[in-house]
Amino acid sequence: MSIDNNAGSGKGLVGWIDDRFPMTKLLEEHITKYYAPKNFNIWYYFGALSILVLVIQIVTGIFLTMNYKPDGELAFKSVEYIMRDVNFGWLIRYMHSTGASMFFAVVYLHMFRGLMYGSYQKPRELIWIFGMLIYVVLMAEAFMGYLLPWGQMSYWGAQVIISLFGAIPFGIGDALTLWLKGDYIVSDATLNRFFALHVIAVPLALIGLIVAHIIALHEVGSNNPDGVDIKRHKNSEGIPKDGIPFHPYYTVKDMFGASVFLIIFFAIVFFAPEMGGYFLEPPNFVPADPLKTPDHIAPVWYFTPFYAILRAVPSKLGGVMAMGAAIVVLFFLPWIDRGRVRSVRYRSLAYKILLGSLVVSFVILGYYGMQAPTAFGTWISRLCSVIYFGFFVGLFVISKNENTKPVPERVTS
Repeated sequence: MSIDNNAGSGKGLVGWIDDRFPMTKLLEEHITKYYAPKNFNIWYYFGALSILVLVIQIVTGIFLTMNYKPDGELAFKSVEYIMRDVNFGWLIRYMHSTGASMFFAVVYLHMFRGLMYGSYQKPRELIWIFGMLIYVVLMAEAFMGYLLPWGQMSYWGAQVIISLFGAIPFGIGDALTLWLKGDYIVSDATLNRFFALHVIAVPLALIGLIVAHIIALHEVGSNNPDGVDIKRHKNSEGIPKDGIPFHPYYTVKDMFGASVFLIIFFAIVFFAPEMGGYFLEPPNFVPADPLKTPDHIAPVWYFTPFYAILRAVPSKLGGVMAMGAAIVVLFFLPWIDRGRVRSVRYRSLAYKILLGSLVVSFVILGYYGMQAPTAFGTWISRLCSVIYFGFFVGLFVISKNENTKPVPERVTS
């Protein structure tokens, strides 16, 4: 059997690579010959922006680890060293801290777009599940990273959140709490454990899930504001009549969106990195002190809606279960919604009211989750928690026989 040593000759470097790795095939399948609906609107920026923020977080995180010390005695001092003595260290640190909040901002908007246009419905259930797994892993990544500055809010916030796992019965909670801490208290062992998970394990899981999310998306095709399947109408060459190549049309569009986003991003980094205490809390500029509890302990803004649900329930176990259910129920959304119409454009007024109430309740819960607990705030949180879960109950009830508008055969402008 002879071996052709000249295989790929005459095709240049690209041909040589293609003979050994499907580079061109991957580019065509996922970029140049991937046909997306031609009626994408502003809501379709946020998926690409989340990839941009991920890159920012990875790059800045690499540079931060070069000078950060995961040690209970040195962690806070090393952050101060980065801020004051490392060349452009302040910029890298603020980009990373701002990136954490902006990551959740674009992810929440991306999820809201999915709710508006029914991007979780058949055949995109797996895309939604991968997306929700990304969201949960992102929450774990943010929580572990929040401990690393080893400031007062980092330390006591971790103390409170980790202790919640102790509410799990049958001894599971105690064992899990001890494993997370690595000690009987939040200590140097906890810091080292969270650093390893934050820098290596969780990012690997996050990147893997994002790749799976994109592969699943490109397998079934992108949804659109009309909720119309563009694969049903193809020309003689098998190309969707209502589709356009992702490149160059949407790559250019996403570059414009990225430019606007980066202007906003760096405006925050340079002029308001603390964002009035919402991105970086004042107590976190004080070294962790196990003997002094802050006046008010609250997580960062992107966790506060679920924290408010937790506090709204009187019992610790009930609060943890309610908080967990608020996240888990999102995984079942493709089966809770039994409607035949995807897009909010053609759904009933009842659905629009339900969706609006979900958004309003989530924002109010986020606000009260940041405030010190009061009797009034607790009752408002309980009301909004009922409204939050009521969205899923109401959706299950109305979606089966929903009075919808006619859906067009082809996508509209």
